Amino acid sequence: MFFLLKQSMKNIFLISGPSGSGQDSVIEGLAKRLPLERVITTTTRPMRPNESEGHPYYFVSREAFLQGIEEGKFLEHAEAYNHHLYGVTREELARIEETGKIALWKVEYQGAKTAKRLFPGIIAILVTAPLEVLEARIKRRDKPEASYIKERMDYTRTWFENTDIYDYIIQNQEGALESAVQELENIVRKHAEA
Repeated sequence: MFFLLKQSMKNIFLISGPSGSGQDSVIEGLAKRLPLERVITTTTRPMRPNESEGHPYYFVSREAFLQGIEEGKFLEHAEAYNHHLYGVTREELARIEETGKIALWKVEYQGAKTAKRLFPGIIAILVTAPLEVLEARIKRRDKPEASYIKERMDYTRTWFENTDIYDYIIQNQEGALESAVQELENIVRKHAEA
């Protein structure tokens, strides 16, 4: 089945952020203030203990994902730093459009580039922080090995090389989550259709 999508996507907002940016915390903060729908990404990464199907991803095998690409089911897809595939299906965006709600489409920068090309009017928002803050958060959250930190930080630097695709950049400074949430709310309210 092939889904036709509107070119405007006015109530769908792209939101991105490198590891440690706190984008999930910012999204959760906004969800307490506004009735939101989340665009659910499909991924090949394994489900974690606190996750379930559709929360926060649709989980599929690599083979199923690749077949979906061949069949044209994905509107955008990319391979992330962890070598797992992530993407959003046409069917998922059609579901979101049918709700008529404000929706946040969490996507990494490669997906944001694709979405901006397909839907030129869609608003893209980058949630970030200074590089040293991002690194400190990754170390604090994941307690990773040095090679893992290096891999994450190398990938994070590529985000900083692609900031031009974003309409807004929100700095989620340490200890200033509420300020970042407020900034996101202001952007969404400014651009959302009633």
